[in-house]
Parts: sequence; structure tokens; C-alpha cells
Amino acid sequence: MSRESLGSRLGFIMLSVGCAVGLGNVWRFPFVVGKHGGGMFVLLYLVFLALMGFPILTMELGVGRMGGANLIGSFRNLTGNRRRWVWPAKLVFIGNFILMIYYTTVSGWLLAYAKRYIDGSMMSIDARSVGAVFDQLTGTPSVSGGYMLLAVFVSTVVCACGLRNGVEKVVKYMMGALFVLIAILAGYALTTKGSAPGMSFYLKPDWNNFISAPGETVFAAMGQAFFTLSIGVGSMAIFGSYIGKERRLAGESAIIIALDTLIAFMAGMIIFPICFSYGVEVNAGPGLIFVSLPNIFNNMTGGRFWGALFFIFLSLAALTTVIAVVENLIAFFIDEMKLSRKAAALITGTGVAICSLPCVFGFNIWKDVQPLGGGSSILDFEDFIVSQNLLPIGSLLIVLYCALNWNAFMEEVNTGKGMIFPEWMKNYCRYILPLIVVVIFVWGYLKMFS
Repeated sequence: MSRESLGSRLGFIMLSVGCAVGLGNVWRFPFVVGKHGGGMFVLLYLVFLALMGFPILTMELGVGRMGGANLIGSFRNLTGNRRRWVWPAKLVFIGNFILMIYYTTVSGWLLAYAKRYIDGSMMSIDARSVGAVFDQLTGTPSVSGGYMLLAVFVSTVVCACGLRNGVEKVVKYMMGALFVLIAILAGYALTTKGSAPGMSFYLKPDWNNFISAPGETVFAAMGQAFFTLSIGVGSMAIFGSYIGKERRLAGESAIIIALDTLIAFMAGMIIFPICFSYGVEVNAGPGLIFVSLPNIFNNMTGGRFWGALFFIFLSLAALTTVIAVVENLIAFFIDEMKLSRKAAALITGTGVAICSLPCVFGFNIWKDVQPLGGGSSILDFEDFIVSQNLLPIGSLLIVLYCALNWNAFMEEVNTGKGMIFPEWMKNYCRYILPLIVVVIFVWGYLKMFS
């Protein structure tokens, strides 16, 4: 049975961007920008995207295209099944599954809010009760679980329909709709009374804020640049395995990073003007999405329309990530166990749905226990395992392999037309980049226990 491939370069780019674009762009990015002083953080974030995101993304795509399989299969094919490479790949690949068993729950919350704005039921909630709506949603497993199952069902059915006719076709339409929605929302936000001060805060570097806590701002920007591209657990490697050698991978990485950054940037263009217009704290954290912004939508002219657009946009961003990562899991069963796509989709969807139940039932427990992630739920613990552990470990594995096999890596990524990956980065990728990844890993633990 021949291995499937993507039908177009556009499909590859949209799938890769869809995988990278998620709640890290439209939820976490505005929050950390607000927390760390606005424009100075954005500037540092862009610098670290170039220093870390670009080479690591190119390397992960290169491993996938060289190996012609999922992350585990690629390392097996490239190293002759050497345990020192394959076993770490197996460890970090588990991150895809762990990510799905909490990310689908959050995606369900977004679908629930989108539905409530579409049918108008959210508009009858007074300001004092908006927070209670979120608590009721997360505290009612039958409702939260139902929306989680919807997210799993949609993503699994899309993947079961095939790589080209399902995943590629659907994600291209979803990403197109996402770009249209974010442009409309950003255009509206820029007409609000808080547009000027909001954009000034967003884009103008705050040197006083930076001087007061330079280390925290630098590390926060470094961490955001690292995590935003979903690199390290093979989510990008699988799409590298689906493409031909017509294009050099450095140029493809640059396009993916540019589009991913554009969406994150435009999310800030939506949130900061609206927050400044209605006096909402921009560093309100997760509550910004599920409490503060709904309060704004419920009290603005046309709030039902704008609230529906906003949560449809967030739902699309979340679902494109879910579809992309589910496809990675399905590819594992196809590559490693030689299952049919439909059988692999059934196993993946069922497994994700069942294993997501602890997150659904456990979001509001452990509040007095404080798990290792420093949060208040099973979701926080699962996110800690993926974000603070498996992503940096997987990235380090990929960087070390490519740095130690530099000539083969350079031959692969520079095959085809387009932007050349520079030879001068060899020593940077061999010595400095691994150190940066280790620093991010250690910083995550130091921050957790500080």
C-alpha cells in the first residue's frame, strides 16, 4: 500500500499553519504580552522566533521528509533503529496524545460559547453571572463532555475521509474562514474608542517595564516563541513526510512562521483595543476569554454578532490544531501497525475520547492540591507534561540529530527551489541552540518552584 501524500503546496502550508495556530496564539499570546509590558515583549518574541523557531521547525520538517514517516518511524528509518534515537522519539511522541486529551476539552468550551452566542442565550446573562456560566460549563461533565466529544468526532471524521479529501481539503477551508474572521474582527476592534491606547500599549516598547524585570520578559518571550509552533513532538514532522522535494524547507518554514505570527499579532489587534475601550485588564489571564470578553460582548452594540464571530474564530483555531494532531496519531497507526486509515481513525478517536474524560471530570477538583503544573486541575498537569517537558525534550532530540548529521540535513532541506538554509548556522545549531532549549527547559522548572 503506497503512502499518502498532500495534493498541493498550499495544502501543506495551511495544514502546518493550522497545527501551529491554536490557543497559544489567540489566548496565551495576548495574555503574556499584557503581562510583560506590551511592545518590548513583542519585539523580543519576534527575535526569538528567528533564533529558535525557524531552525527547529526547519529541522523537524527535515527529519519528517528524510525519514518519510511519523517521528518514531523517521528516526527508525534514519538511524537503523538505534535505541538511543528511537526510544526518546517514542517518549516525546506520546505528547501528541496527552495534548489531545486536554486540548479537546478546551476546544469543547469554545464550541459551547460559540453556540450560545449564535443562539443568543449568552446575551441574557448579566455581568455578575458571566463567570458563573463558565463555572457551570466546566462543572457539568455531561455538558462539557458532550462538547469535547463533538470536537473529537469532527476531527476524527475529517481525518478518516483521507489525507487529501479530508484533512487537506477541510483545513484549507477552515483556515481560509479563520483569516476572514480575524480580519473582520481586527477591523472592528480598530474602530473602537480604545484603539489608539490599546495599539500603543501593544506595539510601543515599554523600556521602563523591561528594565524593572528584564530577565522575566526575555524568558517569557523565549518561551512563547518556542511553544507557539508546536515543535518537538512530531506534529510538524508528519507533514514534512507528506510532501515532495520540489521546495526547500527553509522557505516553507519562514512562510509557516510568518502566517502563524500574523494570526497571533492580529489576535492582539482584536483584544487590546477592545480591552482598553471597556476598561478590562489586559493581563487577566484565561478569564479574559471566558469571563471578561463575554462581559464586553454582552454590553456592546451588536454584541451577539461580534461574540459569535469571536468564538467561531477561536473554535476554528482550536479545531485545526486538533485535526492536525489527530492526523499525526492516525499516521502512527498506519505507519507502525499497518492499519487502514479508517481503522486507525476509529482507534485514535475512541482512545482520545475515553482518555479525555479525566480532564472533563477533573477540571474543578484538586484545587487545594496544586499539581506539578502549579495550576488547579488535571488539565494544568497534562499541559505541564507536554509544554514544559516533552516539547523541549523532543526539540533537543531533533536539534542534536540534525546537528550531528549536518551534511545529510543540509542536503535534504536545501533540495528544491526557494530559500537556502545557511551553512554558517552549523556551529549555532550544534552548540548554542541546544543550550537555549535546555535553558528553556530548566527555566520552566525554576519558575514553577519560585
